Amino acid sequence: MAAASLPDSAPPESGNVAIKTEPLDGDGVPPTPRDVPVKRDPVVPLLSPVSGLQPLRWSPDHRLAVCTSSSLSVLELLCDMHSSRQDLSLNRTSIPVPTQTHKLRVGPPDELSQAVKKFSLDPDPTVRQVFLADTVINPSVGVHSGMKFASWSPLGCDSSGRCLLACLTLDNCLTVHSSRGHLEWKLLVNLTESYGERLKQRGYAKKDNNPPQADLLDLGELQRRFRMQTPVKMEWSSIYTIKKVQADNSCVDEEMVLLAVLMENGDLVLWKFVLPFADGDDVVFYDLIESGVSRPSDLAWWEYKNGSQRMGGLIVGSEVGPVKIMPVSLSKVKGYCTLRLPVILWKECDEIAVENIRCFPVIHPIHKTSCSLILASRGCYIFWCLLMISPNGLNIHNSHITGLNSLPVVSLAVSQQEVAVYSCSMDGWIKKLTPTFTESSVIFKVEDLAQPETLTGRWIHGIAVSHNGAYVALVSAPGIVGSFHPFHKNYQIHFLMLKTPEAAASLLLKSPEQNLFKTADLLELVRWQVLKTKRVPASLQEELDRKLQEVDSPYLWRIKLFLARVLHLTLQAPRTEHKWKPRRTAVKVLVQEEEEDEAVERVEGEAGGVEGEAEDRRTEVQTLMQVAEMHLMRDHMKKVLGVVYLNTWVPQNICIPTCGLMDYLSRDPDDKDSEVLIGHIRKKLNKQTFPERCSLCQAPLPFTDCKQAVCENGHMWLRCVLSYQACQTLTFRRCLLQDCIARLPEPEDPEWIKKLLKAPCLLCDSPMI
Repeated sequence: MAAASLPDSAPPESGNVAIKTEPLDGDGVPPTPRDVPVKRDPVVPLLSPVSGLQPLRWSPDHRLAVCTSSSLSVLELLCDMHSSRQDLSLNRTSIPVPTQTHKLRVGPPDELSQAVKKFSLDPDPTVRQVFLADTVINPSVGVHSGMKFASWSPLGCDSSGRCLLACLTLDNCLTVHSSRGHLEWKLLVNLTESYGERLKQRGYAKKDNNPPQADLLDLGELQRRFRMQTPVKMEWSSIYTIKKVQADNSCVDEEMVLLAVLMENGDLVLWKFVLPFADGDDVVFYDLIESGVSRPSDLAWWEYKNGSQRMGGLIVGSEVGPVKIMPVSLSKVKGYCTLRLPVILWKECDEIAVENIRCFPVIHPIHKTSCSLILASRGCYIFWCLLMISPNGLNIHNSHITGLNSLPVVSLAVSQQEVAVYSCSMDGWIKKLTPTFTESSVIFKVEDLAQPETLTGRWIHGIAVSHNGAYVALVSAPGIVGSFHPFHKNYQIHFLMLKTPEAAASLLLKSPEQNLFKTADLLELVRWQVLKTKRVPASLQEELDRKLQEVDSPYLWRIKLFLARVLHLTLQAPRTEHKWKPRRTAVKVLVQEEEEDEAVERVEGEAGGVEGEAEDRRTEVQTLMQVAEMHLMRDHMKKVLGVVYLNTWVPQNICIPTCGLMDYLSRDPDDKDSEVLIGHIRKKLNKQTFPERCSLCQAPLPFTDCKQAVCENGHMWLRCVLSYQACQTLTFRRCLLQDCIARLPEPEDPEWIKKLLKAPCLLCDSPMI
């Protein structure tokens, strides 16, 4: 495999770099109401103070992880089409901090206790003070309780197609969790214990496998053993596809993801997770990279992709200033090239810590090539670096943005949809940085993000932007009140809209992902607008109809079904009486005068006319819902029958009700595609039928409805939305929005049926859990 020849470092080109911090003409104009971010309810209170330097992390599947001193709180944003409330729908779960303090193993317990006693009473004050000041190796200092950091994997890593969550506690315990069910978390693996056991088997040797020359009674050796297994931060890579050779020498594609863990001594430990990851025993130690960075502070993945060419590395920042990229070697990944040498992005040791490293790919508008933009906070400044790969090698352009804040930057968040960067300092000021690319540099336009009055005077401890840039989440606490710090602090999570519903609707129709679940934050803005105005925006409806005339896309039909469902909620008549309350007896009122009778009849007639129009509107929307839902159902039935035709033999009995599906599709005489497909399948089946039977009375289950099956004795079963088989078991899966159900795959099912049952919900694209 060819390796890219890249320079070890490149000096900053100060002459070609322009930094824009002053406002342009017109920048001083006060923001219009459309430009001011709108605050969305609810404001979520936290039961414990936040902990860690970066307490907020937003996942690709729309879950917000908040690090606190008692647990890792997880807020899941749901685009609930069954709720008529205009507030955000949030599911709240948590992963508690373990009650038992985790202790790192560095050698025999007797030898460790002897070393602790020796160094705590050492007559040399330089040795004794170094030992007593080290909070990791000195047990008498005590251990802080809480979460230090959380990291989300890419979408599609766990058994249900969602994200894995890596958690790091303040007592240096690194674990990986998955969401088992809708509101439940499961511990998959404890990586700190696994790595500690591996080091014990290797005798706590370095990467060269040379055994240590000293024991724990040497302070340097004691510190080395602790620092080589004390995690600082961890980050997930993107998903890679590799070739796996089976026993019969055939090759199959296998997906994997890497978790990089940065240790205190600068080592980078890589763990391999084969996807879908469901069992902790399947995790594999992948590689150990010695970065040589002293006092490491932050970590991020650098991944470059241009066509079939891929390249990657790990960006490591230091508390003393330098930033560099360490090469990562990936074998069996098609088109992957490995850096020959580390790439130094910033080499000055100016004692300014590097934090909040963010790296994202962009397309250079002038060169029309793929490049990477790296940003990091360094005190009150923001360091940026532009990496461009040309035939001559790797070009590095870097500099700092100054004059943004008077206090250090506490958080950076990136919105990749519009290539915007949001930074905040503890005093509550949030800046929006919009990069503009020139021939060989980047110019940043700096704007103040206007905030609601409810956030005035509050300190911000972290921000995070949703997957598609629709919302920004902030964690805040009361600031100084009356020249004093408040004794009790109420920590809260706030949600601000970064996009207007019109912009969200435009992005929703142009989304390259073609998946409603992946664009749920944009869809939530459109839902909020429909509920607020009680109508679908005319521009959105016209553009949606125009696109449907051009291409018959299931994604567009799902958007149409979603809009119809939300609009149907707004047309529901408000409930005037409760079923649990006793009904009042009617009181007859005798009206003497004829004029009053006419007035009452006229008011009742007008009310009846309005109610009749509303009922007609509800009927129209309900009909539209049924048309969209039936179109999606019939389109999926054809796909299921096509899979059945390609994967079955004549005498084979399968669980999918093939004959029922064919009869159901035959009801539409204008569907020529169904007619041709049914003709091929009937010829292959050779008049054989495999009817479904009720498990209670063994009566046949006719296929009269695609959602449920009822036998002649009245036993009713719900049908699987993916295979259309009647679910006659006590356990089944349900989509995240509780829209449809799907059966669980059985061990005797062939692989093609198991693959069919891994698909998301047919109507809302939500994963089946």
